Parts: sequence; C-alpha cells; structure tokens
Amino acid sequence: MDSAPSPQDTAAEPSYTVAVRALCAFTARSGDLDRRFAPTPSAEEGVRGHAALVARRSASYRRELPLEGRWGPLRVRGRADGWDEAAGRLEEIKTFRGRLDTQPAGERRLHWAQLKVYGALLCAERGLRTIELALVYYDIDRGEETCFHERHDAAALQHEFEQQCAAFLAWAQAEAAHRQQRDAALDALPFPMPAFRDGQRALSVAVWRSAQRGQVLMAQAPTGIGKTLGVLFPLLKALPARGVSPGLDKLYVLTAKTPGRAIALDALRRLQPPSGGAEPALRVLELVARETACEYPGRACHGEDCPLARGFWDRLPAARAAAVAEPGGVLDAATLRRVGLAHTVCPYHLAQELLPWVDAVVGDYNHWFDSGGMLYARTTEEGWRVAVAVDEAHNLVERARSMYSASLDALELRAARRTIARPLAAPLRRLERVLARVPEPAPERVPERPAGGAAPPAAYRAFDALPDGLSEALHAALAALTQAMLEAPAAQPEPAALALPLDVPADAPERVDAAQRLRELGYTLGAWLRLAERFGAHSMFEVDASRSGAGVVAPGVRYGLRNLVPGPHLASRWSAAVTTVLFSATLRPEAWHADLLGLPAARLAQVDVPAPFAATQLRVQVAQQLSTRWRDRARSLPALVDLMAAQWRAEPGNYLAFFSSHDYLQQAHAAFTAAHPDVPVWAQSRAMPEPERAAFLARFVPAGRGIGFAVLGGAFGEGIDLVGDRLIGAFIATLGLPSVSPVLEAMRERIDAQFPGRGDDYVGLYPGLQRVVQAAGRVIRGPEDRGILVFMDDRYASARVRALLPSWWPQPTLLRR
Repeated sequence: MDSAPSPQDTAAEPSYTVAVRALCAFTARSGDLDRRFAPTPSAEEGVRGHAALVARRSASYRRELPLEGRWGPLRVRGRADGWDEAAGRLEEIKTFRGRLDTQPAGERRLHWAQLKVYGALLCAERGLRTIELALVYYDIDRGEETCFHERHDAAALQHEFEQQCAAFLAWAQAEAAHRQQRDAALDALPFPMPAFRDGQRALSVAVWRSAQRGQVLMAQAPTGIGKTLGVLFPLLKALPARGVSPGLDKLYVLTAKTPGRAIALDALRRLQPPSGGAEPALRVLELVARETACEYPGRACHGEDCPLARGFWDRLPAARAAAVAEPGGVLDAATLRRVGLAHTVCPYHLAQELLPWVDAVVGDYNHWFDSGGMLYARTTEEGWRVAVAVDEAHNLVERARSMYSASLDALELRAARRTIARPLAAPLRRLERVLARVPEPAPERVPERPAGGAAPPAAYRAFDALPDGLSEALHAALAALTQAMLEAPAAQPEPAALALPLDVPADAPERVDAAQRLRELGYTLGAWLRLAERFGAHSMFEVDASRSGAGVVAPGVRYGLRNLVPGPHLASRWSAAVTTVLFSATLRPEAWHADLLGLPAARLAQVDVPAPFAATQLRVQVAQQLSTRWRDRARSLPALVDLMAAQWRAEPGNYLAFFSSHDYLQQAHAAFTAAHPDVPVWAQSRAMPEPERAAFLARFVPAGRGIGFAVLGGAFGEGIDLVGDRLIGAFIATLGLPSVSPVLEAMRERIDAQFPGRGDDYVGLYPGLQRVVQAAGRVIRGPEDRGILVFMDDRYASARVRALLPSWWPQPTLLRR
C-alpha cells in the first residue's frame, strides 16, 4: 500500500466512482449480523432531526459539506453532515429511536468508518494535520443528542482510507470486467427458441422500443404466446451500453406469486448466454421472503441467538465469492441455501448482500413497490439504472393497495399496554384515547345465530380525515414500545413486564410469544406512522366494530388505514426505473390500471398483442335464464347445477367451475353432489395447503372426467396450465363482483369522487371481469386446444359486458329455457 498512488498523485480521469456510504458498507463491516427490532426514523423524520440539531450549532457551522477525493482510478465522494470551522470539528449525525446503549457494535463501527473517510477527505483537501471527529446520535422522540468525539491524525486516516480504496477497487475492476463480458455476450445473444411464436415477436419489438425510449409500457398479450420470454429477451438485449447510452445495470423481474418466480427463473436460464470464460455471463438472483429462507424460525437475527448471524460479516466475502462462481449463473433459493450453510451464513441475508454482484433479480412485487422495498431502496441509494418487468400485472392494483394499508386491533393494543412496564404504557393509553375519539357505531345486540347462519350487520364507518393528534400519538407509542422491547430484565420495574427483548432463549416459549407480539405491534405502529404522514384522498380511515361475540358485538374495535388509489405512493417507483414493462393477458380497460397505478402519462406506451387463437377453437354459451345476483342465488342454484350436469353428460371430460366466493362455492358443491352424485367432483378449500393444491390439479389427467370447483381470483384462476384434454371447459357463475358491503360502498364513493362516474366500474365491474377472463383463459392454452365456456349469468348477454371480454372470442350462444 505504501507505494500505491494517493488521491492527489494521479491526473488521469477516474474510471470508478463510489459514495462514501457504499465504500464503507463494502469494506468496514465486521462481526455479527444484528437485525434486532429497532424501528428507524423515516427519511422525512431524519431530515427534520438533522435540521433540529443543526439549529443548535454556531454561526460558523456548515452543514452538508461536499467532499471528494481520488485514489488511483477511484473517485470517492459524499457529503459530511456538518463542519464547525471555528472548533475544527467534523460531525456525522445519526437519528434514532429507542436506547442507544442497545445499538449493535457493528453499526457503531460502520458509522465511525464513514466519519473517518470524511475526515481523511477533508484533511487532504485543506492540508490539516489533525482533526476532531464527532459521531452525534440524535433521539428524534426526545430531542436529545449524544456525542462521541475523538481526535485523529491525518496520516493515519489517509492510510486507512487507502486500504479501503484498494479493497473496493479490486472488486470494482473485477465487476467492470464482468460487465464487459456480460454486455458482449448479451449483444450476441440469439432468441433461445427456433422461432418466435405468433404475437411473441410483436411483443418483443414493443418492449425493446420502450426500453430504448425510457417508457412505461402496458403490454397486454394473450396466454400461450410465451409472454415471459417475449419480455425478458428484449430487456436483456437492452442492458449493454450502446453509443451515447450508458446501458442498464440490472433487470428486476417482479411476480405476484411463487409459480411466477419459477417461470421467470426458467426463462432466464434459457436466456443465459455463452460466457466464453470461467464464470457465467449473466448472474441471476432469486429473492424470497424471510419466513421462507429462515433456517432458525423463532430466533432473532443477531449473533447471540442465531449461529448463522454470528460472525456473518467476517464470513460473507468467502460466501459471496462462492455464490458468484456458481456454474449456471442462477442463484435460486436452493443454491443460496446450499452456499450459505456451507459458509455458515444466513441464506436470506446473503441474497441481499449479493445485489451489487448480480445482473438480474427475480422476486415478489413488494421488493420494489412496497414502502420498505429493498430493491427500490438499494437502487436509489446506489444510483443503479434498472429495467423492471412486472409479470401478471393485473394483480398489482390490489397488491399495491395492501402494501399501503394497515390495520390495528384495539384489543391487541390494550393487551400490549398491559404487557409492558407501567411508566411506558402511558403513550399506548394515549393512542387508545386518540383512536377512541372517532365516532363509532354503538355495539348492537343481536340474537344468537345458528352455526352457518348469516353474520350480524356490520358496524362500520369510513372517514376522509385522521383523528386529531394521531401522528403525535403514534410517535410517542412507537418510542415507548421500542424502549420496552430493548429494556434489560433488571430494568423492568414490574413483574408483569416483558422479561427479555428479542434474544429469548428457546426454552422460554411464553417469553418468545410476548416478544413476538410486541415486535409485530411495533411493525404495525411503524407502518401506521408512515401512512399517517402521507394520508390523503387516496386513502380512508376506518372504524370497524363488527366483531361479534356470543350474541353481542364485542367491545374490540379494528381501526384501518385503507389505500384506495396506490398511484401517489408508486410515483417514485415509475421514475426510479429507466423503463418498466407491465405485462399480462388482462390489462383492460387500460385507463383503469393507468388511473389507479398512477402511470406517468408522458412516458406511457401501450401494446395489445392479438391472440394467435382462432374463434373456432372456443365455444361460448350464456345461460341468459340464470341470475346469480346475490338476491337470486338460492333460487337459481338448482337450475345452475342441472345446467352443469347436462353439459358434462353431453360432452364428458374435465371441467373447472368458478364461483365468486368460498361460501358460494360450498353451496353449489353441496347442491351439485346432492342432485348429481354420479358425476365426479372435487373442490378447493379455504387456505388450501400446497400438497392439497397439487392433489387438486393432479385430478386433471388426460382424458379424465370430472368437475373441479374453484374460486375466481384464487389459486386455480390463473397461472396453471392444463393443456389438451386435461381441461375441456369451464363454468363461470357471477361477474366476479365482490360482495356488497359497507367497505365496498365507501371505496366506491371515494373513487367516484376522484374519477367521476367510474366508481362502480373501478371497484366492481372491471376487477370482477378481470378475474373472469383469467379463469376462462385456463381453457385455451395452445394452438391445438379446443374447449367450451359456459357463463351462468344473464348479464353476460349484455353488449357492455361482452365488450370487455377478449375480442377473439366468438359470439356467444344464448341458452334459453
């Protein structure tokens, strides 16, 4: 290192640029992984905390001091939080919640590392021989600051800085070589199939053009043309730099369900180009949920409790190197588990630390679109240029709504208050009082109902504003809960208080349960606080007192922050990606998706790929004598099951029968088996485990005979392929509309206020028919398939409904009595 060039020794233009934060994250972490519960302040809270602290400083204090330095071909730059010229003191400010004495040692070392790099850069810039460094922690809930300060010699800081630069530069140069190899291989990448399918080329061309123009593309393309390959192939071809275009760093493939990840991974395996070297040209990473990847469920993510967290940062480099050298280049969950366990590191966190090393990532929607989406956070922090592919994008509206909604049970809040020490319980009691200020329906006495009877009337109200003082009460409650979680056993003043935080021994399950409950409530309060700070016309505040006990509505109330229009929350996601492709077989009407998702009009492009199927492949029938409206269901059930049995007897084979809810499915299933016991039937159940799902699908054998009862929008309504005569037809009851409820009415009113005249369609008709078209799409999957659709509702005979169905479908035959 002594002979290496210093930042001032080279006049050549730097080849690599890195932020101080990224440099230290790469080179200065050591020891245990520690992910104990400690809710961090939001970005907005951090800004406010910094401003409050800076306001206390002297007139000579300069905030956000830009600093930059060179070491060989590496440029390092960043902004130090504050420099007091008169005192000669450089500060790094960190906002926090909870107790500072419980801060993980590795986190403190990382903060010092960042401050020392800033110190080295400032000493080199101003010719200082020594400097005072101050690490300042600011408690945003109490407004208190704690300062740790040290005086450092400039030469020692410079030496440490050069060591970090050397380590980072070795990786950066290796990654640059990989990037060059990757881009050359992708430039030469041919389409992996002998020829494009009908419609697949048109889809790929539209995706390519949108990527070149930096657009958000809505791509509707029918099932059976190979949509995934048709989208991913042009996006991979768009990664290499061309001319003045810097190219793209990464491709994110986001899916709504687990089967979608498997399809995407298979497509990327097919698209893996020949590398011409020892390592794969394309590195692909699969991200899964923590619950799926965790090897020690119930244990906390820190070295005192989990052996895979102990010494994680020390063993990470070897595990990372082994992972990127894996043959085939696809680091799926199974491969990461094998590599992680071989190096005694957590597979879940290994995946996260591999993000800078990979070219393509396959994961769930939430990794990008959720408020805490890890892919989004890393992309914006690192400045990556990315393309995003959203598979089965018709699911995104409902999924995004759930990401930006939260609920809070008053009974759970009360139980948590009784669990923690009395002095800490006051803020939770205050939050209860704030929530209770909202007018709520009085509890209703209802007669005891027989098993299976109708539920009591819902006691539900929705509001366009939050209760006064809610954000302040949430701040205080979250601070109290955090302190309770981090309290040492000896500091608990009451026997009823939680004995330990998260590092609970395995032989104390009752303590684990208490800790888990408080931890989950902490996450809930954190979500509420974030949503409350961004509350607007896109959401509503709910009070639901409809939980019933033995003959009387229980005193427990559930409060909710329900998102209706996720667009305002997703705006930053559309702008963070260079290009985004939303693809599905059902993206009609386009305006519905564009409005609710907030797609940027200036960058929006659309393509509707014609289906390669012929109308002769499908017969469509509408039972116009049947009404499956809520009020008519019981009366129409005998005729409905007789129609199904008659069709099955006329053309025996395998059918799927779809119903709008589990309750309706059960009623129809019971009526069918009673009236036609000779017809083989099987039914989807609530919360069906994976083995039972597989058994359900296994009944659809070639040339088989029977009817499977399923729920629209459920596990068997999309994403399954029953080709040939494994499935010859489908029965569909209702328009797929959600059940009438106070919640639905409140949503309709508010969406109608934002999009006049569209409330009924946006809340009911469009999402209902989307589920219908997805379910109907199970019948024709390829050019050789033949089948029949029987719509068991008179509303399918209307021109307005038929206009929303696929245009290639033939005109329906109207069944009369």
